[in-house]
Amino acid sequence: MLVSVIPIGNSRGIRIPKSILQQLNIEENLELEIHDKGILLKPVIKKPRENWEKAFKDMHNNGDDKIIIDDFDEQADFQWEW
Repeated sequence: MLVSVIPIGNSRGIRIPKSILQQLNIEENLELEIHDKGILLKPVIKKPRENWEKAFKDMHNNGDDKIIIDDFDEQADFQWEW
């Protein structure tokens, strides 16, 4: 597919047809990589909670996983309003 490089402010860019964006589920961001004499654009796949397991293990190993809020049960003077 041949696309034109167009001016965008002080930069230049290309327009990606809507059908291609939909086909690849591209919403807002693309990952851009430079390979040899070309550019590779890849969709950013959002993975909720990605890398959380490693982050929690790192926190534990660093001693950063301590409770910082007291348990609610320990507030003897608190009374529920019904």
